[in-house]
Amino acid sequence: MDLELQDRVVVVTGGTSGIGLAAVRIFLEDGAKVAFCARGAERLDAVVAELSAEFGADRLLGRAFSVLDAGAVAAFAAEVAQSFGGCDALVTNAGQGRVSTFADTSDSDWRDELELKFFSQLHPIRAFEAMLRDSDQGAIVAVNSLLALQPEPHMVCTSAARAGVQNLLKSLATELAPDIRVNSILLGLVDSAQWQRRFEAREDQGQSREDWFKALAKTKKIPMGRLGKPQEPARAIAFLASPAASYITGAKLEISGGVSRFA
Repeated sequence: MDLELQDRVVVVTGGTSGIGLAAVRIFLEDGAKVAFCARGAERLDAVVAELSAEFGADRLLGRAFSVLDAGAVAAFAAEVAQSFGGCDALVTNAGQGRVSTFADTSDSDWRDELELKFFSQLHPIRAFEAMLRDSDQGAIVAVNSLLALQPEPHMVCTSAARAGVQNLLKSLATELAPDIRVNSILLGLVDSAQWQRRFEAREDQGQSREDWFKALAKTKKIPMGRLGKPQEPARAIAFLASPAASYITGAKLEISGGVSRFA
């Protein structure tokens, strides 16, 4: 299926690992030009070098900064405009989850989590909105979590923030239409550096990675019997960001291996 991404310009936040990096690769493989950012400069430089060797440095732009820094995001947007002439799609992918119950989440924890979840969306969307409006296929794809609709008691703060972000995205899908489409994916458990760290810290050090993840999937009652691979949600991101999804906006796509409990 041709997603019509050839020579399109795509921006990805949190693009140096996991789902973000998988999405960057798919966009490049489909012929797009890609600008991406992440906080860690060393990791970003290594990814830029690897991808430049594979796809060509002229199709890549990577910068290290925090998406919570509005000035840095605006400067990045200006550089994308100068380097690539505009932006056709924005993938907002920055941010991790906080493990805490209501009882052990402090006021400062709440503020930090709400700021991260909301402004990791707001700053990039504001910075790239004009360019997206100028595109004939402007699109925003937000990487959100199933927690937005199915909160977990050990992630109360993150669940609440994710729900708020999902509401925001639905509002933006109406407000920015018809110039910009706004969609999201809702993730279940996907293999990532976070889960790798938890595997390395496991109690039974003799248990293999495959067995540990299989047991985790069973504990979490994932019907597919495994965690997702980063490439699986990345393919959905590429589709929703592409002209092939030109009549889809305000939608949310669950990618969880069937673990959701709602109808």
